[in-house]
Amino acid sequence: MNAPDMNGTAAKSVVKQGYARPLDLRHGRVDMSHGGGGRAMVQLITELFAKHLGNEYLAQGNDGTCLPAGQGRLVVSTDSHVVSPLFFPGGDIGSLSVHGTVNDVAVMGATPLYLTAGFILEEGFPLADLVRIVESMATAARGAGVQLVAGDTKVVEQGKGDGVYITTTGVGFLPDGVHLSGDLARPGDVLLVSGRIGDHGVAIMSKRENLDFDAPILSDSAALNGLTRAMLDSGAGLRVMRDATRGGLAATLNEIAHQSGVGIHLDEAAIPIAPAVDAACELLGLDPLNIANEGKLIAVCAAADGDRLLAAMRAHPLGAEAAVIGRVVEDGNRFVQMQTRFGGRRMVDWLSGEQLPRIC
Repeated sequence: MNAPDMNGTAAKSVVKQGYARPLDLRHGRVDMSHGGGGRAMVQLITELFAKHLGNEYLAQGNDGTCLPAGQGRLVVSTDSHVVSPLFFPGGDIGSLSVHGTVNDVAVMGATPLYLTAGFILEEGFPLADLVRIVESMATAARGAGVQLVAGDTKVVEQGKGDGVYITTTGVGFLPDGVHLSGDLARPGDVLLVSGRIGDHGVAIMSKRENLDFDAPILSDSAALNGLTRAMLDSGAGLRVMRDATRGGLAATLNEIAHQSGVGIHLDEAAIPIAPAVDAACELLGLDPLNIANEGKLIAVCAAADGDRLLAAMRAHPLGAEAAVIGRVVEDGNRFVQMQTRFGGRRMVDWLSGEQLPRIC
């Protein structure tokens, strides 16, 4: 969206001169001209994207955005979002594209400030649905305290896309003295999760398969930068923070175990899972430990600081159901194992294949 023809004044002039009618945002559809670089694309950017996402940086209207210098080290993360369906209980691809990238920056210990967004639109996609998505992105960005400062829009032929794909890149700054990494877990450390797992994946599956449950299951999609800030401010000896997205808790813990060269022991009874999600997983033959989350994080900290960190997490709305779920142990095999509710022990391995495709 940052291009010479994105300038707001020039775009308004195009419309005023009668070269284009206002977009029919209620009944209109995306067509190939909306990605062609001409007047139609300028109009789409001005009347839709800039209207909802505009700010002083986006309004620069150049091929790139000049941003003020920040304090600390620069942290950058990028993520592509291809979730199906585009709208699901508790969210949509718009809010998800903001939350997912904000969280990737936040769990590094950084403060997310800016986003860029690339939109791949399919010809024929309803403009009314695109408005919903962009409005949702704007709401999510305001809630997370970030600004969208650059972007791009492309259109592919009908049948060669799936409505909308969105790639977002997040930029933030990491204060001096803060260093979190997956290779810092040490034997004796405790492991915490910020709340109930599996909500997002089961919400997607229920929508996709038209499943109804007595208790509604909503995605947990949320921006975690407020929670991560509270955790850092607690002064606890944090080693690692990770958001447990694709592959769920199991994949995230195996990543940490392999990076740090340690083992992890979990307590199944301590892992928070909503009864409805637990029942849905049993019905569908899914393991909740493998289900994606979009508003939960995993933290590893020094054992002496576990209670302090847990209290800080529970004091924040997004960590109200936080729990200590295990500990880090010495294990040259780097196994993740779980003590079951029945007293046995089982391996928690990487997911083989993809349990729920197109989940984020």
